[in-house]
Amino acid sequence: MNKRVSSGSPFEGIVGMSRARRIGTTIAVAGTAPLGPDGHTVGTGDVYAQTRRCLDIIAAALTDAGATMADVIRTRIMLVDISRWRDAARAHAEVFGDVRPASTIVEVKGFIDPEWLVELEVDAVAPR
Repeated sequence: MNKRVSSGSPFEGIVGMSRARRIGTTIAVAGTAPLGPDGHTVGTGDVYAQTRRCLDIIAAALTDAGATMADVIRTRIMLVDISRWRDAARAHAEVFGDVRPASTIVEVKGFIDPEWLVELEVDAVAPR
């Protein structure tokens, strides 16, 4: 299987990317920002709300690619303020508490939109 998944983000065309890409059973989900369906930032100023939004977008992309959050083997959480890591971790644990993927949390200088406080990306292995 070779499948591209779109989330409808305006950045997909600008950057020349897919929200997710599945080749065989491997799925990579690109850095996911907290955008609402209207293209505006969700949860301005709230790391937890933004992380939950990113996870919702990721879950939808995985579903389109034939997988679920239970199939995730690796996550990367990128924050502009590492001191707020517990807010992102709480949202992550709510979704992945039983899955326990390998995970990394890092601080970055910034994102395309200064309202974004967090971005997430994941890798998954889908069922055959």
